[in-house]
Amino acid sequence: MNQFFFFGIIAILIIQYLWNSYLDIRNAKHFSDPIPADLDGIYQEEEYQKSQAYKKTNFRFARYTDSFGLLCLLVFLLLGGFEYVDQLARSISDNPIWTGLAFFMILMLANDFLQLPFSYYRTFVIEEKFGFNKTTLPTFVLDKIKSWILMLVLGGILLGAIIWFYNQSGTNFWWQAWLLISGFSILANMFYSSWIVPLFNKQTPIEEGPLKEAITNYAKSVGFSVQKIMLIDGSKRSSKANAYFSGFGSQKQVTLYDTLVQNLEIEEIVAVLAHEIGHYKHHHIIYNLVLGSLQTALSLYVLSLLLQFPQLSTAIGVQQPSFHAALVTFSILYVPLSALTGLLMGSLSRSMEYQADAYAKNTYAAAPLINALKKLSKNSLSNLTPDHLYVKMHYSHPTLLQRIRKMKR
Repeated sequence: MNQFFFFGIIAILIIQYLWNSYLDIRNAKHFSDPIPADLDGIYQEEEYQKSQAYKKTNFRFARYTDSFGLLCLLVFLLLGGFEYVDQLARSISDNPIWTGLAFFMILMLANDFLQLPFSYYRTFVIEEKFGFNKTTLPTFVLDKIKSWILMLVLGGILLGAIIWFYNQSGTNFWWQAWLLISGFSILANMFYSSWIVPLFNKQTPIEEGPLKEAITNYAKSVGFSVQKIMLIDGSKRSSKANAYFSGFGSQKQVTLYDTLVQNLEIEEIVAVLAHEIGHYKHHHIIYNLVLGSLQTALSLYVLSLLLQFPQLSTAIGVQQPSFHAALVTFSILYVPLSALTGLLMGSLSRSMEYQADAYAKNTYAAAPLINALKKLSKNSLSNLTPDHLYVKMHYSHPTLLQRIRKMKR
């Protein structure tokens, strides 16, 4: 049974790599496709050549990083790296909670340091070359440190509690862990903008003027009460633009990137806002929380079943069975089922985007939203002709062409 889990891990890692490579290659073959008539005018010839170069550069970079990541993981697995880390964690503490936390902390920091050169290259070479990067080196370093602290604190609390549940309840731990994670997800969604975002970005209320007046008038027309319309300094890191809606109840907030406000006309910004309000009106935030919670319940229940086999934890080469080692094995073995649930969630997410587009079209207008989407795609050098299978597997949003054609009906 132990060998079954071990070879299952190797097979899944290799198959996952080959499958992702196949999808990337399929997608890359469409980089030079002619632009569909509905998308004419987005790029001038020189801009289109630049977008193709950006896509090809990212494609090659992804292949290098994925190959390097797989090679490192296989070597680490075959040379007993997990056993070494397990022994190191046990030398820190023999308490199963602290041992588990130390085990994952070592793995997380080692992986992040290993990925650091690639992250640096992506930010300061690729994004810089194509005019997107606005991140300074101090900001890059501080972002990393803050991310590590958040992961260690929040991740440590959650993981420590889950290990405690397991030690107290055995395989019945799954429903207690599910309740904990679901509650945390609700709090994170409610207070993300007020607790997490300020650690990385400055948010300021949108100033009085034509834009705020247009937003307020539209919100009133659709019965949407919003106290917080915030402008975030996205230009601190990138020239790419975005907008999002977060929270619910008294904590709901609309956030606009300063790059969005700089690049779009007022009516286009309102159209983007109408799309975000559409998500709220269709209860998409609630649906996503519920669906995410069900996914978590499924994965934890499957984990509880597999934990009945001690070989689950020793399959990665550790000598002493433990919950934390079993969790690593499970995270890899669960990949096929995760891919299936991800496929379903992606399809539902794209359906929700269509609903939000339709809401914006029906309560405001389609033309300004179409214009906004075209500008945002152009400014981010987006792929206008992605492969259909790649879209199904990786896209949370429909393609620009699909959205425009849907709104023009």
